[in-house]
Amino acid sequence: MFKSTLGRFRLIAFLEGISFISLLFIAMPLKYMAGNPLPVKIVGMTHGILFILFVYLLFEAAGKYKWSAKFNGLAFLASIIPFGTFILDRKLKAIEA
Repeated sequence: MFKSTLGRFRLIAFLEGISFISLLFIAMPLKYMAGNPLPVKIVGMTHGILFILFVYLLFEAAGKYKWSAKFNGLAFLASIIPFGTFILDRKLKAIEA
């Protein structure tokens, strides 16, 4: 999985999706319902780093695999919609096969 550009992109997309879901459904409720802001700082920073890696690897994979601007836009959109990266992974798995 780590050997190919697409494999690295899929891994980071998966981790970015997990961090986004964790931020939205675990850390944010802890901050606003339980008054504990620390999880948002930790998960938020992790998510930010993974998001930057996602965008970088999206550009790298798009260049290597000659993806269309439409596909690139949809892949980016998937990163800002909850559970979007998991849907994107199905399409990426088909490309990798």
